[in-house]
Amino acid sequence: MKFSHVSMVARDRDRLADFYKRVFGCEDRVERWRMSGGHISKGTGVPNAGIHAAWLSLPGVEGPFLEIFQYEDFHDRPSPLVNQPGFGHLCFEVEDIHATSATVISEGGSPLGEITDLGSPQAPVLCVYLRDPEGNILELEQR
Repeated sequence: MKFSHVSMVARDRDRLADFYKRVFGCEDRVERWRMSGGHISKGTGVPNAGIHAAWLSLPGVEGPFLEIFQYEDFHDRPSPLVNQPGFGHLCFEVEDIHATSATVISEGGSPLGEITDLGSPQAPVLCVYLRDPEGNILELEQR
């Protein structure tokens, strides 16, 4: 058994995929595509599903990837809260947490928390929570 991927549902697949490419250096694994048909509806449980998909490689990781789906018919919801049950956040280890935070915000993301040190004096670990342009929660860590 092995871990395969993390999937996110987007309002705008291309906008969100391009954000992850610009900010975190993700790359398209394959050409973006559309899928539909009875087998897609059967597998997802969504009647008449039409999905625009992107698969992005994650920096520093071989194998697992970030999948971004945009359903043609989706049900919007408010942005999740950090302490709600379910999917929590994506975390990226970065070299410069201040610069990357500023880039997330300049590329359409928004701040949630403040940069803080959760490590020790011998091994500092800076972290901060932010949101991507669609409201998904990100954590940045700098060791």
